[in-house]
Amino acid sequence: MNKQIFQTPIEYLRGVGVTRADVLKKELEIFTFEDLLRHFPYKHIDRTKLYKIRDIQPDLPYVQVLARLKHKEILGEKHTKRLVAQVQDDTGTMELVWFQGIRWVEKYLVTDKVYILFGKPGSFNGKPQMAHPEMELYSPAALKQKGNLTLQPAYSSTEKLKQFSLDSKGLQKLTAALLEQHNKEIHENLPIYILQQFKLMGRADAYRNMHFPDDAVMLNEAIHRLKFEELFFIQLKLLKNKLLRIQKFKGHVFESVGHYFNDFYHNKLPFELTNSQKKVLKEIRQDTQRGVQMNRLLQGDVGSGKTVVALMSMLIAIDNGFQTCIMAPTEILANQHYQTIKSLVGDGFIEVALLTGSTKKKDRNVLHEKLENGQLKILIGTHALIEDKVQFQNLGFVVIDEQHRFGVEQRAKLWRKNTIPPHILVMTATPIPRTLAMTLYGDLDISVINELPAGRKPIQTLHFYENQRLRMFGFMKQEIAKGRQIYVVYPLIQESEKLDLKNLQDGTEIMAREFPLPDYRISIVHGKMAAKDKDFEMQRFVKHETQIMVATTVIEVGVNIPNASVMIIENAERFGLSQLHQLRGRVGRGAEQSYCILMSSHKLSYDGKIRLDTMVKTNNGFEISEIDLQLRGPGNIEGTQQSGVLDLKVADLATDQQLLLQARKCVEEIFAKDPELAHPENQILQLAFQAKNAGLSWDKIS
Repeated sequence: MNKQIFQTPIEYLRGVGVTRADVLKKELEIFTFEDLLRHFPYKHIDRTKLYKIRDIQPDLPYVQVLARLKHKEILGEKHTKRLVAQVQDDTGTMELVWFQGIRWVEKYLVTDKVYILFGKPGSFNGKPQMAHPEMELYSPAALKQKGNLTLQPAYSSTEKLKQFSLDSKGLQKLTAALLEQHNKEIHENLPIYILQQFKLMGRADAYRNMHFPDDAVMLNEAIHRLKFEELFFIQLKLLKNKLLRIQKFKGHVFESVGHYFNDFYHNKLPFELTNSQKKVLKEIRQDTQRGVQMNRLLQGDVGSGKTVVALMSMLIAIDNGFQTCIMAPTEILANQHYQTIKSLVGDGFIEVALLTGSTKKKDRNVLHEKLENGQLKILIGTHALIEDKVQFQNLGFVVIDEQHRFGVEQRAKLWRKNTIPPHILVMTATPIPRTLAMTLYGDLDISVINELPAGRKPIQTLHFYENQRLRMFGFMKQEIAKGRQIYVVYPLIQESEKLDLKNLQDGTEIMAREFPLPDYRISIVHGKMAAKDKDFEMQRFVKHETQIMVATTVIEVGVNIPNASVMIIENAERFGLSQLHQLRGRVGRGAEQSYCILMSSHKLSYDGKIRLDTMVKTNNGFEISEIDLQLRGPGNIEGTQQSGVLDLKVADLATDQQLLLQARKCVEEIFAKDPELAHPENQILQLAFQAKNAGLSWDKIS
C-alpha cells in the first residue's frame, strides 16, 4: 500500500470535506484513506437479479426492480404527511411510500423517468408496496456501477452519520471513489512464493473484491487473502521480536541442580509430580541452561500444581546463587502464594517473605536490607515489588502470576532489577485457547500442565433450577453433616433495580433462616468490605469456625481450603464461562468428592444454556476456553482487550484456527532459513517489518 497516499487525511477524499470528516472520525474512527479502505462491509446483499413487479412476494428479504415513475403526490398533514408514488413495468404497478425526507425525495423524483429501485417488499390493500426504497435513475451505465446487478456491500453506520448522508450507500460511494482513484497504488506486501504456495489473490484485487466483488467466489478469495495477511503479519511481528530479544538479552546460566532442589524434591514434596509437571520442569531447566533469557508461559487449570513447578524452578535459581520473586495481581493471591510456599518448604529451609501494600514500614526496612545483602531468597508480593526502592542483590528468576492483569511497563520494571534480565515464567490459571495463546503470547514459549495431581477426584457439576432449591438445601445439610464446608456465590452485593438477580444481602438472610444458629455458622465476604474485615471472615472459614461462606466473586482467586467441597453459584447464567470455571476451581482441592451446583432461572438465553451445559459436561479448562472464545469472541476474553494485538478486521480466531497455524508455520520456516529477512525474495517482508509506526495496518499491533 502506498504509505503516502493512504495516510492522507480523510477530508481530502473527494466528497468528504471537513464536516463529514469530523463525523467519520468521531463515529467510526476513520481518519485516513486507509481507515476507510479497511472499514470492510459486514455483509453483501445479492443484487444480481432484477425482479418483475408481478413476481414480488412480501416475504422476500430484498428485491431490485426496474420501473417507470408514473405518478407522485404528498398526502396528509403534519404528523400523517407522506410521499406516495406509483411505478410501473410491463407486468404491473407498485406503490412507493416515504414518511421521512419527503421534500428532498420529492424533488429527486421525475415523472416518466425509469429508476432502479431496491428495498424490502411489502403489501398494502393486497398490492405490492415498498417503503423508503433506494433509488437511482436508470441508464445502461448505472446498472454496471458498483452495487447494481452485483453483490452490494453493506457497511455499518450510525444515526449521526446518516444525518450527513453517510449511510451504507453513502459509505459505499466514498469507498468506490477511493478505489477508483487509488486501487493501483495498493502494493503487494507478500513475496510471490507465498502467494503461489497458498494460492492467494493479489493484494489490490483482494481489497477491490472485498468491497465490490465480481461474484461470490471472488469475495471468498478476497476474504481468505486478507485473513491470511492479517494473521501472517501478527506472527511475523511476534516471532521477529522474539528473535531480536534472544539476540539482545543474554540470560543467566543455571549450571547445576543442587542442595535446595534435591532436598525439597526428596524430603519435602508432599506428593508425586505428574508427568505434565515433570515435562514443564524439564523445559524450564533446558531454557535456563542456554545463556538466553527465558520467557515462558505456563498454562494450567486451577489446582493443577503450577505453584509447585514455579517453586522448584526458583529453587534451581537459588542453587545457582540467585534470588527469586513471585508477583501476583492482588494481595489475596500474593498471600495465597506465600502461605502455600511457606507450608511446602517448612521452617528453617529457606527464607521467604511477603511484600504488599499492607506490609508495615518497619518490616519493609528489614526486608529491603535482606534483599540487598542477598539473605532473602524468595520474595512474594504485589505491584509493590516493582517499586524503585525494592533492590535485589542478584535477581535471577521471576514468576508473574495472571500476567494479563499487569501492564507492559510494570512487567518491564522487573526486568531492570538486574544487569542481565532475570528469567521470566508467566503463569495463568485462565486456560487460553490455542489460537489466542499463539496471538497474545506468540513471542513466548508455551508450557501446559493438563493433568490433575494424583488422588484428586473430578468435580461433579449439577445444574439446578429455582424450583429445586429445597433439594439444594438438603444436599448442603448432608455435606455439612460430613464435616465439609460450602461456598455460596452471588453476582451482586445489593439488589439492583435493573437486574432481577439474587443478591448477597437477601441470600444471607435466606441462608440464616435455613441454617440457624447455633447448629450452623455463616461467613460473609464481599469486595466492599474493609481488608481486615474480609481477612477476619476468611480466617473464620479457614479455621472451620463457619461452615458456609456467602460471598461475591472476590473468592474467585486466592482461597485454598481443601475441606470446602461444595460451590453453589447463584444466577449462574449471568457469569461468563471462564469465571464459572475459576469459581468451580475453589473446591476439589482435597481428596474428597466435591460438587459445583449452578442455580439458574428457567429463562435462559441461548448462550446462557450453552455455558451451563458446557460446565456440566466437562471439567477441561482448555475445552471450556475454546467454547468461550466462540461465544464471546477474542476481544472479550479476559485480558485480551489491553493487549493491542487483537485489532483483527477480517480474521476470527474462533473459526480461523487452521489459517493461523498455516501463517505461523510459514513465518517459522522463513525465519529458519532467513532470520534477518535478507534474501532478495524476502526484502518485501523486511520493508514491512521496518515500517513500524509508518501507518501499515498490520503494524498497529505493537
